[in-house]
Amino acid sequence: MLSFALQRFVVAISVAVTVSVVAFLLLHMSGDLAMTIAGPEASAAQVEVIRHQFGLDRPMPVQYFDWLWRALHFDFGTSFYFRDSVVSLVAARIPVTLTLGAISLLISLIVAVPLGVLAAVYSGTWIDRLALSFSVIGQAVPTFCLGLGLIIVFSVNLRWLPVSGNASWQSYILPSVALGWYAIPAVMRLSRNGMLEVLSADYIRTARAKGLAPGMVIFKHALRNAIIPVVALAAVQFGFMLGGSIVVEAVFSMQGLGHLAWEAIARNDFPVVQAVVLILALLYVMLTFLADLANAFLDPRIRLA
Repeated sequence: MLSFALQRFVVAISVAVTVSVVAFLLLHMSGDLAMTIAGPEASAAQVEVIRHQFGLDRPMPVQYFDWLWRALHFDFGTSFYFRDSVVSLVAARIPVTLTLGAISLLISLIVAVPLGVLAAVYSGTWIDRLALSFSVIGQAVPTFCLGLGLIIVFSVNLRWLPVSGNASWQSYILPSVALGWYAIPAVMRLSRNGMLEVLSADYIRTARAKGLAPGMVIFKHALRNAIIPVVALAAVQFGFMLGGSIVVEAVFSMQGLGHLAWEAIARNDFPVVQAVVLILALLYVMLTFLADLANAFLDPRIRLA
C-alpha cells in the first residue's frame, strides 16, 4: 500500500507542476500584461515602468519560478482591481464554494446511487428505462439552463427560496441542485453498471442459492463491491463541481471562488485569475490522489494493477 501511495503521490506532484506551468503561461499568452495593466491610454514610458515594476521584463523562467516560490508561501500578490491581498480574497470566498460543492455532491450521490441500484436490480424493465432516460435528460440540460429554470419556478413564481446570494442556508438549495444535477448521470450509470457486474458474479449466485433475502444480497454483499468505482468518480466529480461553480455562482450571484474568478477574468485581474486556477487545479489533483488511495484500500487488486 505504501508503494502504491508513493507512486500516486509522484504522479500527483507531476500533474500539479504541469498545471502550475500551464496556469502561468496561459495568462502570459493572452497578450502584453504590462499594456493591459497600464490601459489603452498609457504612454510607452508608463508601460515600461509597469513592466519593470511587476518584473515582466525578466526572462520567463525567472518569472515562473519567482511566482511559484511566492505561491508556495501563499503569496499571490495584490489584486489589480480590488487592491487587496489575493490570499485574503480567496480565503474569504473559498468556504462558499467548498460548501456549495459538498452539498451538490451529497445531493448527486443521494439521487444517483439508489437510482443506479434500482436500474440494475430491475434491469430491462420500465424502471431501468426510466432511470436511463433520466440520465440522458440530465446530460442534455446545461447547468445554467437548469439554474435559471429553478429560479423562475421556485424563487420568482412560488417565492419559496431566495433568488441569489449566499446569506442563508436556503440560498444554497437551488445552486446545489443545479450543480449536483451535473454529476447525477455519470454516477447513476456507473452505479448501475457496477451493480450489474456484481449481481452476475458467482458469489452472489451462491448467496442467493443459500436462501438469503434479496435485500441482504443486494445491500450486504453486492453494493459494497459495486460502489468502489463510484468513490473515485465522486472525488473527480467534486473537483469538476468546484470548477463548474463559476457558472452556477454567476447565475445565482453567490460570492464564492467561482464568482471571484468570473469578476477577475472580466476585469483582467491576472493575479486573482492565476491564484484561482492554481488552487482549483490543486484541489482537483488532491481529490484524485485521495480517491486512488481510497479505492486501493477498498479493493486490494488495484494496488497490483
